[in-house]
Amino acid sequence: MTPIVAVHGVGHHAPAHSPQDIVAARSRRWSEDLAQGLGLAPEHLDLCYAYYADHLHASRPTAQGGTEDDAALDRLELDDPSAATLAADWAEALGLPRATAQGRLAVPLRHLAGMVAEHLSLDGRLTRAFIATLFRDVARYLGDPKARAAARETVAEAIRARRARIVIAHSLGSVVTYEALHAHPELEVDLLLTLGSPLALPHGVFHRLSPAPEDGTGRRPPGVRRWVNISDHGDPVAVPRPLSRRFPDVDEDLTESISLFDFHTAARYLRSAAVATAVRAHL
Repeated sequence: MTPIVAVHGVGHHAPAHSPQDIVAARSRRWSEDLAQGLGLAPEHLDLCYAYYADHLHASRPTAQGGTEDDAALDRLELDDPSAATLAADWAEALGLPRATAQGRLAVPLRHLAGMVAEHLSLDGRLTRAFIATLFRDVARYLGDPKARAAARETVAEAIRARRARIVIAHSLGSVVTYEALHAHPELEVDLLLTLGSPLALPHGVFHRLSPAPEDGTGRRPPGVRRWVNISDHGDPVAVPRPLSRRFPDVDEDLTESISLFDFHTAARYLRSAAVATAVRAHL
């Protein structure tokens, strides 16, 4: 069987469980979701989940209470000030007015969340929870050199240990994987499949990548033979589109209708016909 490594996005930290248990459980779950789209039995896939979220939360207190309320966004602004700037960059990419003044968020992050919810016709409470999780993890990855290096090495080691021929990276995982493969050019994969990727987000992500973009463009990792990017046309994280404007080495850049409601979940992407078509060609 073709070895596959799957790299998760934001919101996957599970401090109550060991990394080994998380890898085992989520490898099964992602195999089930991908197999459903492919029309296969899960046991016909050799998929391993690369878990790096623990590095983003090392030495940080576990948040008390839910993350869906305004207080969680207020805490995020205090704990990770760069998260507010990231959110403003994202809102601008969505077509909202620039919400910063002199490098600082001009409105509270919870108010920005309300603006985004109204703009995208989304549930306000769910949008606040989503933003709190998304920008907490992205800010910690990009803003903490030690966590960034550890996450990147965890993904690289998973690819190396499994001798992966296919790497599927979702959301923030596409950023971690992109940097991991560049940091380890000796790692060769037949297919890099990025799903719901924020790699092209100006300033907040794109201009902070390692290696840094040259002349406004990012480069395909040297060991990647084929790169396919898929985004749901309603996925607010995968902006701006198309990704290939910033990464011309992407072989196929698809915008699909994945789900009407679960616009950014890995499960919906993995079960989609677009992902099945991309993966099937390399099995």
